[in-house]
Amino acid sequence: MWAWALLPVTLAVFGTIGLWVVYGIAVSNNTVNIKEEFPYISTCGSYNPQSCLFSQICNICCMLALWIISIRFQQIRDFGCASRTNTASLVIGFISSIGISILGNFQPSVLLGVHLLGAALAFFLGLVYFWIQTWLTYSAQPSRDRRWVGPVRIILCSMCTCFVVCMVVLHITGYRSEAAICEWALVMCFFALFGVFAAEFRHIDLHKLTVQKEGMKKANEENGVWTLQESL
Repeated sequence: MWAWALLPVTLAVFGTIGLWVVYGIAVSNNTVNIKEEFPYISTCGSYNPQSCLFSQICNICCMLALWIISIRFQQIRDFGCASRTNTASLVIGFISSIGISILGNFQPSVLLGVHLLGAALAFFLGLVYFWIQTWLTYSAQPSRDRRWVGPVRIILCSMCTCFVVCMVVLHITGYRSEAAICEWALVMCFFALFGVFAAEFRHIDLHKLTVQKEGMKKANEENGVWTLQESL
């Protein structure tokens, strides 16, 4: 069902365009000066009026990411891979997504510590999440797209790892413009990694949840439908 494939594509396109729009507004109203140094993403979103737009973009990306992570978790589970690794990916993905909302709503000019916490959750745990997804690409039931999805994820995750290391080292050593460029490249790669989920999501037919009063959860292994059945 191709409709599900639009979800990760929407996140990738919306996030990419949204952040560059924030950058464009920040440059146009001179709240950042690219002649002095190339700005971090959060620096562009620290000042009005683009700070409001930046917060909204991060919140929407957070919600879309949570939705994608949940669907991917259930999809792998339906493949018969109900492992601790898959569960760990769900938890790590959720925390990382919340980090996106935190860094977007707590600008560095207001609460730097909270902003850095959100950035750490989003970047570092986000990187861990996508490496786990790379592992699950090969350990879960083989898909028709695994032949090219796996290598693409490996390449993008390797690039993200390099960008994270370079960003931290360059920032610590005082090369702020170079560190900011690495941050932008890192985030673009993250959006690309979310977009790759479209390859797997296009094979999803239906997700259904049936709820019946209070009871115990029972999985139907044949059709992948989860129900809550009344206890006797």
